[in-house]
Amino acid sequence: MPVYNLSINGKTTSVTAVADMPLLWVLRDLLHLRGTKYGCGLGICGSCTLMVDGKATQSCLLPISLAEGKQITTIEGLSADGDHPVQEAWKAVHVPQCGYCQSGQIMQATALLAANPNPKENEIEESMSKILCRCGTYPRIKKAIALAAKKIQ
Repeated sequence: MPVYNLSINGKTTSVTAVADMPLLWVLRDLLHLRGTKYGCGLGICGSCTLMVDGKATQSCLLPISLAEGKQITTIEGLSADGDHPVQEAWKAVHVPQCGYCQSGQIMQATALLAANPNPKENEIEESMSKILCRCGTYPRIKKAIALAAKKIQ
């Protein structure tokens, strides 16, 4: 099996895996970074969203062979103390209910705000529509993103 050198949360790590192993399973099973969640495995729900080179990416669809040489940020790498503006806004607005999709939601929101620090409501809705929330906390998610945007500006 080939060895891949990955840059995850600012650290380089080597992983031995088959070329088509999804990054999600590399993170969870080989590197024991379990903040990125498995939802559907088909790129539909978005629970496994993380950032690759600053862009929201569904890790269940990204084979390890295409992740090498890219900057990967998981929820664990967003901030050491959980004090990233998006995480703080999530807490302030009490977004999670069950919490399962929240790492994907937070990573999607972070990528949105990195690309567009002052998104309009329709831009938030469009970006966040890529992540499914069974609890239906979408109004709180939008409110938290607007709050985080004010802190980032």
